Amino acid sequence: MTGSAEDGNGTPRRLAAVLSRAAVAALGVTEGRVAGVYLPSATPRVLRLSVLAGLPGPLFRPWWRLHTDRRFPVADVYRLGVQVVLPNITQAMRRYPQFTAGLPLPIGAMFVPVADASRTYGVLTVLRPSSSDATEVLPERDRLTLVADSLAADLRLLEADGTQLTWDEEPLCVRPPTAAPGSRPAGRFRWHPASDTVVADEGMHGLLGTSDAAPPDGVRSLAEAVAPHDAHRLVQALRETSRGSPTGPPVQVRSPDGALRLVASWAETADHARADSAPADGHPVVGVVLETGSVAEAAADRLPQGVFCLDRLGLVVYANPRAAELFGLARADLVGRPLWEGVPWLAQPACEDQLRAALLSPDPVRFHVRRPHPRGPEQHAVDWLTLSVHPGPDLLICNVVPSGRVEEAPPAPAPERGEAARTAATGGPGTEAPLAGATSMNPAYRPIVLAIALSEAVTARQVSAVVVQELLPAFGGNRLAIYLLHDRHLHLAWETGFPKGFLAPFEGVGLDAHLPGVETLTTGQPLFFDSMEQVAAAYPGIAMDAREGARAFLPLIASGRPVGSCILGFDRPRSFSTEERTVLTALAGLIAHAMEKAQRYETEAALARGLQRALLPRQLPTHPLVETAGRYLPGTQGMDVGGDWYDVVEAGDGLALVIGDVQGHGVQAAATMGQLRSAVRAFALDDRSPDEVLDGTNRLLVDLDPGQFATCCYVRLDPVSGLALLARAGHPPPLLRRPDGRTRVVDIPGGVVLGVDPQAQYPVAELRLAPGALLALYTDGLVERPGADIDEGIAALRVALARAGAPVTRPGGRSLATVADRLTTSARHSADRPDDIALLLAARRTGPAR
Repeated sequence: MTGSAEDGNGTPRRLAAVLSRAAVAALGVTEGRVAGVYLPSATPRVLRLSVLAGLPGPLFRPWWRLHTDRRFPVADVYRLGVQVVLPNITQAMRRYPQFTAGLPLPIGAMFVPVADASRTYGVLTVLRPSSSDATEVLPERDRLTLVADSLAADLRLLEADGTQLTWDEEPLCVRPPTAAPGSRPAGRFRWHPASDTVVADEGMHGLLGTSDAAPPDGVRSLAEAVAPHDAHRLVQALRETSRGSPTGPPVQVRSPDGALRLVASWAETADHARADSAPADGHPVVGVVLETGSVAEAAADRLPQGVFCLDRLGLVVYANPRAAELFGLARADLVGRPLWEGVPWLAQPACEDQLRAALLSPDPVRFHVRRPHPRGPEQHAVDWLTLSVHPGPDLLICNVVPSGRVEEAPPAPAPERGEAARTAATGGPGTEAPLAGATSMNPAYRPIVLAIALSEAVTARQVSAVVVQELLPAFGGNRLAIYLLHDRHLHLAWETGFPKGFLAPFEGVGLDAHLPGVETLTTGQPLFFDSMEQVAAAYPGIAMDAREGARAFLPLIASGRPVGSCILGFDRPRSFSTEERTVLTALAGLIAHAMEKAQRYETEAALARGLQRALLPRQLPTHPLVETAGRYLPGTQGMDVGGDWYDVVEAGDGLALVIGDVQGHGVQAAATMGQLRSAVRAFALDDRSPDEVLDGTNRLLVDLDPGQFATCCYVRLDPVSGLALLARAGHPPPLLRRPDGRTRVVDIPGGVVLGVDPQAQYPVAELRLAPGALLALYTDGLVERPGADIDEGIAALRVALARAGAPVTRPGGRSLATVADRLTTSARHSADRPDDIALLLAARRTGPAR
């Protein structure tokens, strides 16, 4: 990366400062408790959390990395460029169940794109208290949008200077300013670098023993008064803050009598200012000094229960002697350190879930947590502590008391197996080490999140993609392969992370092969290997894709029927705890059921597509003066066929061009489409006028299936004169490409959709096609986009038609089939197309047919 200095973890300092300031500003203009900025990763289609303000980073680890195609609000905002406002948990559950499953808390959220007219740079997000009315948060959303727009302008300038706007580090955790004067822990000051003057509040004067008439004379005087032995280090930290460095953890210093003090500071800038445009002498700096020996703390020191305080980033700013005793630590080893560093055994999912709830919602939480008993793990006993956490705007006040002891049964011995290596592989005593690289999300959430995600996947490919997105990040794996059973042989359905060609020899292996992926399915038992050495010992001669790394082989069994097997690989050795093995086995069951459903879908879909193809014309009629081309693309979401159709019918001495769309999907829609197509053909063969054709078809649909609707556009074209008579029933208007390449929307009056009003009228318009002109009829699936007006889609199609090139009817032109393919290229490669697409093109020739 170029264009700016870098901080310790390789991140450009200017980029980090800009992002940090935006996150803090987002909290300033909203009632948010947490704010963050997502930027693209260097990995395609992945977003990374770059900055997090107001919440300890480990508590948000499950959301550090998101795929852009996931059903998450951040992904939708980035991909579609829309804003998402979720005022409460009810709205969030309805719209984004996967997101809510991970944060089942009474909170609201706002997500706005960081974008300008040309591109989307990222997403700015805020988590806030719940609101019953969405309109209450709209003013906050508008102010948040201004912050996002300002951030986009800053990022554009940074990119112009050569900074890469991608993020692949852990997020920067920044501390928001103190919420209110009443909640200041001790004293507050403001330093103006330009004049080197310091303004202190009453609490600060009391802390330093000064008066309003004798304020500190400059930053060095302030530092020497606060911490005479650490003055140089404190001055350096304040100067870095003034230059726009990201807000870091408080600086720990010692008072003149040796007591611990914490100094937090942040740069004070205007909302529109940029970090890279700081004044020569730096921004003004606001600081807070926490005196851990305050009167309130002195009183808390004598309480019989444990009391400790955390700031918004998880730093222990106070702990009384009883709290330190219950945690088994010296007080000096607890205060001034992040909670998870001081008390590492609290870094467990259940505890993190509760602390996250306290930081995000206003209600106190109370939970039990176990700690290893001082007698040692060989006694198989733990002490249970009860923690009560009371959230505040700046601090969490936590009480901790003992809650008795629970005797636990010793770990069950490893099952007897034929080989010692496989005993270790399936897990035994001493396999309770935490999962390296795993997220901090409670493992109990994983089946819920995966089940919700799998409910939206209908093909084997979509199921596999969900597994990659959910399973690998959750458990820290970097390899995954899914095999499906067919005719007693395993066939590879999906793989990622394995060396190219490594899995080829295992394709189509039978159920009698001595391989872990086969045996896990035939025995129904998962196999866990802590290292590749264990794999080699259990299966001599097996090909190895790496020299080290753990492996998990999971059977995919649904309703007692074998479906396949799943292989999960890690890049380094590790062990699997009992809880991890249980969760992975449960997830394998969910995957198996989803795969079974996907296999049924694909079988039924193949039959349905065959029905759809049978209802569409196999070959369009030819005419010496008119060339036609049609395309049909089924939707990729959902299991059923749709009701889109097109047709070309010889009508007297002319041609009838027809396109239509029956409401809905499924066999009923397809059957209705077939009946309407037959009716239109019958009317066309009788050479009826367009209004008569639509009128008769409308009456038929009303009588045939009340409540079923359809749109249609009918064109009767005279190939000799080029005169076209057009009528439409609720259908998008045709497009015309003139011989000179100019295009326009054919603005013809239209009647209501078919099947609504038996007395509906369908006016007829005239249009003359010059030789070399092209008429395009299409269904709404080609022009509709989520979050966009259909007129924008029609305008985009008109531009694409102009750029597609002249058809073969003109010298040097493209074939009409090529033009049709170019118009449907983007839709053809879309993996999440919600609707069917039909396209019909007709062009008058300029000479004899080729």
